[in-house]
Amino acid sequence: MPEAVTQAERPRAAEGGQIVDHRDGREVVLRLRGVRTQFGPKIIHDHLDFDVFRGEIVGLVGGSGSGKSVLLRTIIGLNQASQGTIEMLGVDTHTLHGEALRRMQARTGVQFQDGALFSSLSVSENIIVPIREHAGLDEELMREIAALKIALVGLPADASDKRPSELSGGMRKRASLARALALDPELLFLDEPTAGLDPIGAAHYDELVKGLSRSLGLTVLMVTHDLDSLNAICDRIAVLLDKRVVVGTMQELLTYDHPWVREYFHGPRGRAAARQE
Repeated sequence: MPEAVTQAERPRAAEGGQIVDHRDGREVVLRLRGVRTQFGPKIIHDHLDFDVFRGEIVGLVGGSGSGKSVLLRTIIGLNQASQGTIEMLGVDTHTLHGEALRRMQARTGVQFQDGALFSSLSVSENIIVPIREHAGLDEELMREIAALKIALVGLPADASDKRPSELSGGMRKRASLARALALDPELLFLDEPTAGLDPIGAAHYDELVKGLSRSLGLTVLMVTHDLDSLNAICDRIAVLLDKRVVVGTMQELLTYDHPWVREYFHGPRGRAAARQE
């Protein structure tokens, strides 16, 4: 059965900046304990506990208003949790400031739902922005790295000099992913990466993310509502329920007794996604 990770803190070791789950030796690269997010009197999440292990792809789902994107933005530091701790790559993010914060940002990549590309810059220039900020390399080398990232996400070489407005929706998704990968991150955050794509384009994008995760050793936390993506590439699924989170494999969640979970995973779309496995 999936577990609601709300019980007392599990035994763990923190050695060399790594948090190790003593149950099976896997490294915890993202760890939330007792997290509360709220806006004024409205509490979105409360006493939320959650682990992500190195090398896995985790899908984050939940009903409308459950705060999927809010939680993602809180994890990456765009929102501030009102309570609790968030440990990323073995470090309490609340303690990060100045150069330490910059180093952590360089170890993570984020792809926002709308891509958030700079409209006045070319694809190559968009990718170079975080490289220039964090690495300070010479211009020629930064352009070579940008070209490599463009190829890595399956874009043609001539996309390098195009602006976002000259790209299709699917190509903009890949360009924003290339920028998220600019600094060779260990931990990648994706917000609704297949939203707006047709089924074929979404399936190709899923395979791209899965392939990159395996070949580059990426850990991926992906906010999504796409059941096909959950079936195709996610090792585990985290479901936001009642301000907390329940985590399990697809098979475990199919047997989880909660009204929203049953409706989501056993509804027409859930059955269709399962048939395509």
